[in-house]
Amino acid sequence: MAMAIALTTTTGRGAEGAEGKGAAKTRAGANGTDRERAFSLAREDVKKLMAEDKDFGPTMVRLAWHSSGTYDRISQTGGSRGGTIRFKEELAHGGNAGLDKAVKRLEPIKKRHPDISWADLIAFVGVVAIEEMGGPKIQFSYGRVDEMDPSAVTPDGRLPDADKGDGPGPKTRQGLRDVFYRMGFDDRDIVALSGAHALGRCHADASGYVGPWTGTPLLFNNSYFVLLKGLKWEPDPNTKKFQYRDPSGNLMMLPSDIALIKDVKFKKYVDMYADRKGGQELFFKDFASAFERLETLGTKNLTPLKG
Repeated sequence: MAMAIALTTTTGRGAEGAEGKGAAKTRAGANGTDRERAFSLAREDVKKLMAEDKDFGPTMVRLAWHSSGTYDRISQTGGSRGGTIRFKEELAHGGNAGLDKAVKRLEPIKKRHPDISWADLIAFVGVVAIEEMGGPKIQFSYGRVDEMDPSAVTPDGRLPDADKGDGPGPKTRQGLRDVFYRMGFDDRDIVALSGAHALGRCHADASGYVGPWTGTPLLFNNSYFVLLKGLKWEPDPNTKKFQYRDPSGNLMMLPSDIALIKDVKFKKYVDMYADRKGGQELFFKDFASAFERLETLGTKNLTPLKG
């Protein structure tokens, strides 16, 4: 279920290249007012890129999620805190195919705002993209300090798999729980965070899967749950990787998506978020809470961004 929404990637020292090692760290001289202004200007930069490229928003959500989704609460490793997804070693992980281009797109913004760490910037663009595409207001906090050495990159395999070999069966469902429970989430959080599949589409050259989940891939809403529950989903015989299609053949679902309606404990939350009376409001509330927690896993001494 790694979010599949989609020169040169730098060497192990990462994308801070032209700026130098010191610029990637949060500058000590920047006070709170300066930092608030930097994030305000960075938001405008992100909005401009979203206007220029319709796929930029969903891709930024995927980047932020994959940066944060490596956290392990037992070993206290991974997560968004060090911005390690900018290193080529982490970008080479299977679930991160295509995200090297996303990091490259952020380099000019990072250069214009050197007081924002890479770790903060990657988390921030995910929040901005969700909000600008109609999603809930999400509290963002800054103060992450960049890792400077790729040895901090966690092992591949920490992100959820779309299919554990049994379609939406018990192995895939347990795989979801293993990943999210490792981070400290519960079943309700799993389903809420899955709602980000309202955005974007899968690309054959990235995840191997093909197509959008919804008919409005640039709008953040509860349509993912409405469609997941309300349409008849059948295996698609025309794709290389096993996935599902709706009756029109225009929309798709991954095995891990279908798992949410095959598992009774997951399905009750799908039903709640799909409800036409208050479902979207509840989804927005739960998603905003879960996404904020996702992006702050393992961090410390963060400062909430005002406004």
